[in-house]
Amino acid sequence: MTDPGRPSFPEYDQLLALLELGAPWFRSRVACEVAVDGRSFGVHVAALGTDAPDAPAIGIFGGIHGLERIGTQLVLDYMRSLLCRLQWDELLHRELQAVKLVFMPIVNPGGMHAATRANPRGVDLMRNAPQNADARVPFLAGGQRLGAWLPWYRGRAGAPMEPEAAALLRVVEEELLGRPLSFAVDCHSGYGWRDSIWFPYARTHTPMAHLPEMYLLKTMFEQAHPHHGYAFEPQSHQYLLHGDLWDYAYDRAPAGTLFLPMTLELGSWLWIKKNPRQLFSRAGIFNPIKAHRTARVLRRHVSLFDFLGRTAFAPERWLPEGVHRQQLLAQARAHWQDRKPAP
Repeated sequence: MTDPGRPSFPEYDQLLALLELGAPWFRSRVACEVAVDGRSFGVHVAALGTDAPDAPAIGIFGGIHGLERIGTQLVLDYMRSLLCRLQWDELLHRELQAVKLVFMPIVNPGGMHAATRANPRGVDLMRNAPQNADARVPFLAGGQRLGAWLPWYRGRAGAPMEPEAAALLRVVEEELLGRPLSFAVDCHSGYGWRDSIWFPYARTHTPMAHLPEMYLLKTMFEQAHPHHGYAFEPQSHQYLLHGDLWDYAYDRAPAGTLFLPMTLELGSWLWIKKNPRQLFSRAGIFNPIKAHRTARVLRRHVSLFDFLGRTAFAPERWLPEGVHRQQLLAQARAHWQDRKPAP
């Protein structure tokens, strides 16, 4: 797996330490191995909670883009918090008897080790799924096949998906898809003046099949946390792209199941506005540099993770059916589809 005599990077070392410390609770495995600079990094998966195959599940992911360390730090901090709470939090124990939590904090360890957005082969994992957008995408940023010498490279047409992308989708299929209810939150940074929660689709302006459920989830979160500050919208309201992994995973969910994937985009432009010198640091473009801003990010998003745990615990209390679902669909269309930007 790793050679302790060779240089690593802090987030990977923290993950290994957490998995060792949490061995009585976390069930961990390595989804794949990635070689870079003469060493091998494991893409680690850790599960917590029930193993019942029909129980609701929540997957929390980070580090798909190696430069976006803050997303991984957020996942690691939440894992650390759960381990501490397991010592005394009886309500958490009861939740974990009914809900499964799955963590992949560093999907792209090779890119994080090398401080690159792409994986060691130069492929942007978030553009690596095989599907194409059904309308125009931004030049380069929507995914390109010209070559790895340019950013946002999708990989060769027809080639197998990169090992890290294939490992993520395999974990999603094994741990999340096929359950009556599952959520995924993928933590990123580097876009916008505010934090955002994006959901499928990224490849089309056509709404997802579960728009009513996503709208109700948004509404309940706003009622529970009225000052959350997120922009909650389909990814397509910002731009379309080829090869989005979460579009691909969502479309593979079996009929009759509910899988709601979300991308948490941490608004790094705000960090740059407050500290323009970050523009001169590659890491600073995608991550808060000052310690107090990092601490603010790490504590700010815990409410989202805990909220998903509570909604997964008793889905029968909120999942819409019949007339109620049709009413929510009309409200969701009025809220999102009728106000979407022109393609």
